[in-house]
Amino acid sequence: MSPAPIQTDDLDFELPKELIATKPVEPRDSSRLLVVQRSDPSRLEHRLFSDLPSLLEPEDLLVFNRSRVVPARLVGENAANTGGKLEGLYLYSIEHHNEQPVWVVMLKAKRTKPGKRYRLTDANHHPTEIVIELIEKFPAEGPGAWKVLVCGADGSTGSAESILNLVGHTPLPPYILAQRKARDEAPGEAYDRSHYQTVYASANESGSVAAPTAGLHFTPGVFENLTSRSVRTSEVVLHVGAGTFKPIETDTLDAHPMHAETCSMGNSAALFPSPAQRRTFAVGSTSARTLESFANLYETGHKLPETHSTRILIQPGYRWRWVDGMVTNFHLPRSTLLAMVASMLEVPGEVDGLERIQAIYAQAIHEQYRFFSYGDAMLILP
Repeated sequence: MSPAPIQTDDLDFELPKELIATKPVEPRDSSRLLVVQRSDPSRLEHRLFSDLPSLLEPEDLLVFNRSRVVPARLVGENAANTGGKLEGLYLYSIEHHNEQPVWVVMLKAKRTKPGKRYRLTDANHHPTEIVIELIEKFPAEGPGAWKVLVCGADGSTGSAESILNLVGHTPLPPYILAQRKARDEAPGEAYDRSHYQTVYASANESGSVAAPTAGLHFTPGVFENLTSRSVRTSEVVLHVGAGTFKPIETDTLDAHPMHAETCSMGNSAALFPSPAQRRTFAVGSTSARTLESFANLYETGHKLPETHSTRILIQPGYRWRWVDGMVTNFHLPRSTLLAMVASMLEVPGEVDGLERIQAIYAQAIHEQYRFFSYGDAMLILP
């Protein structure tokens, strides 16, 4: 008999708005760390992130996502000077038309239609010579997605990365932008470009439109202490897509249309399948999704590809293959990420993962932990 589908309401919780972090603590590793354990439901400790190395054992393996965030948030105004505003998010480049780039973007603007043109503004909110022209809707990426033609002053432009470095803004999640506005905070684009990026992000792996935020807590000092502790590290790559911001809007989790993200094993490929004597920790949900996606391919006899487009949905009832523990942030209510953490905290026949994550989050709220992308962290030990 199949278990009853998970109701989205079971992933909901109330969070006081003042606990939404709008800036990270400094230094990064001074954030708080809530420690729990899969095999011991009674364990719950309040530590600092700088304590992480001492909580791990020699030969443990931490797997990081080295994808780099691009300044993918777009801001602009109607090129015809009608006063119309545009907000958007660059997703990826798909082709060229007469030597001009064609992008897929998510747009928020009034009265969008093919042929409409918007002039993009730079990080200082000054108009630039870069204009996007709407070509057609792109339903493959969901409502609000468009194919757009990117035009420069001379009718041509460079690579997507060079254009975004000129006109793109840091793709902070909407809840951070909303709370900054409510609190009258404006740390500036330069601040976010440096802080909304892990210290280990690779310049050769640009492509994420959201940061793998569990990695934001790591500092060179933490890495030095991990090495001293003989904790091993390796890297995968998953380019975080816009779907990471998408809440579950269906009544049940199974009915949610899971977004696709491209991933690869990077230098972790030689380390898996994992020896039984080594504990593997995914740093963040993106690393966990990558490892478990390739684990599923391996288990079903597929030859492991260089890259893989994954739509894996990890929820209570899932059997973890290659991941034993996790470093993670505190996630949004009604999200697939919360379901993933609940799955890791489940003990079949003994502990309900959904009930346990609700109890842990209630404790975190009571203790005034800071939530979401710029917030505090949680360590899930095996």
